[in-house]
Amino acid sequence: MKSTDSQVVDLEFSRKYDKQHAEAYHHKHRQGLLRVWSHVREEQMARRALRLAGNPQTVLDLPCGAGRFWPLLLEQPDRALIAADYSADMLTVAQSVHREIMQGRVQCLQTSAFNIDLPDSAVDNIFCMRLLHHIGRSEDRKILLEQFHRVARETVIISLWVDGNYKAWRRKRLERQRQKHRKTGGQNRFVVARRTIEEEFKASGFESLGHIDFLPLYQMWRIYVLRKC
Repeated sequence: MKSTDSQVVDLEFSRKYDKQHAEAYHHKHRQGLLRVWSHVREEQMARRALRLAGNPQTVLDLPCGAGRFWPLLLEQPDRALIAADYSADMLTVAQSVHREIMQGRVQCLQTSAFNIDLPDSAVDNIFCMRLLHHIGRSEDRKILLEQFHRVARETVIISLWVDGNYKAWRRKRLERQRQKHRKTGGQNRFVVARRTIEEEFKASGFESLGHIDFLPLYQMWRIYVLRKC
C-alpha cells in the first residue's frame, strides 16, 4: 500500500531548485579538479556500498538531483532505476542530460522523501546521497527513515556528515562564530554525532552492514549501508 502519512517536512533549501539552479547543480560537480576528484571518490564509495548491499536489482535514487549517479547506478545491466526528486525542474534537467543512457530503464517520479509516493517494499534498495546532512532535527530524520523502511524491501544506502574527524571539529568552531553574527535564517547543513545517527537507524528498524568514509579522520562524509531488520 502507498503511504498515507500526511506529515510534511519543509526543508528551506529545497525550494531553491528551479530550472536555473538545477542546471547549475548539474555543472557544479564537473568544474575544477577538486570537485571532479570529489565526484570520483564518491562514485568509488557508492560502488562499494552497492556491493555491500548485495548489488540490488531495483533501486530508488532519492533525491536523484540532476542524475549525477545515474551512469553508476546503470552500470549493472539488469538493474531497474526509479529516479525521484522533490523538484520537477531537477527531474527535467536530469532527463535532458541523461537521455541517451536511460533506454527505458529509468522511471522518474516527483515525490518527497518524507512521504514517498510508492507502495510498501517497492524496491530492493533506496540510494540516498547528499540529503541527510540538510536535516538537523531528529524528529524529521525519524519520518524520513520510517518512509525508507516502508518502501525499501532489503537495504538502504545513505550519506551524511558525521563527527569524529577534523572537518567536523573545524565546522563546529566556525558555526559558533557564525551564530554570533547571524541575524536571520539558520544553518541548512548539519553534522550528526555517529552514536546519535546509529541509534536512530536502529530505532527505525535498521541494522548497519557497514560504513564507508570519504577520508577517515579528516572528512565528514560517510556512507552507511543499512538492512531492514
